[in-house]
Amino acid sequence: MKDGTTKTPTGSTRERLLRAGLDLLARKGREALSTRAVSAAAGVQAPTIYRLFGDKDGLLDAVASYGYRDYLDRKQALGETDDPVEDLRRAWDLNIEFGLSMPALYVMMFGEARKVEGSVARQEALVSLRGRIARVASVGRLRMSVDRATQLFHATASGFVLSQITVPPDERDLGLSVFFREHMLRAITTDEGDASAAGESGITSRAVALREALREGGTPVFTAAETALLSEWLDRLVDATESGGDPSTAS
Repeated sequence: MKDGTTKTPTGSTRERLLRAGLDLLARKGREALSTRAVSAAAGVQAPTIYRLFGDKDGLLDAVASYGYRDYLDRKQALGETDDPVEDLRRAWDLNIEFGLSMPALYVMMFGEARKVEGSVARQEALVSLRGRIARVASVGRLRMSVDRATQLFHATASGFVLSQITVPPDERDLGLSVFFREHMLRAITTDEGDASAAGESGITSRAVALREALREGGTPVFTAAETALLSEWLDRLVDATESGGDPSTAS
């Protein structure tokens, strides 16, 4: 990727390895990504991989992150509009397009459990998604907590892509993507101006918006401990109200 700076020798070697890994992944699949094959394709010695990435898992994470960022760069990512719900709809569509156009990379990001903490690329994608959902919360149109909505949206979107990857391309019904997308948006967002849809008397949407405002800027009125406690209460209120349950049992 171009950043307007002069590459150092190490930077050039690292990028060659990442490009070689991404090319092998696209052409031959996940099983082709051995350290020996990647180093040979990049024209470097195998120990270089361990020096730059630590181990094979480090290489795989770096290749996944590189491929994900490269894809977003080529698609010029997603700009923001005045409608955060529409932006979320576009994010869904980009995720589906990404997964079905680069299936081996998508499976490596979201379909493997190489580490307990997950891959860097997966975490980057979740952070980006959470930011988009937080924008929905900031305008009072989210039915549940940002964290719960993020996990629900991600599980549905990635589950759909992973299931479709197993279906031959000419047998896929991509109309299902629209069905799942709109069902998901109805589940986590409210119509603009419809406060009553977001819990009793609009409590849920207001609590979510306040929770995100505290997260982003805090307040000098409370100590850090008090802010954390208030945030916990708001999360419990939001998720319990949406579930129709007892706030004392909300996680």
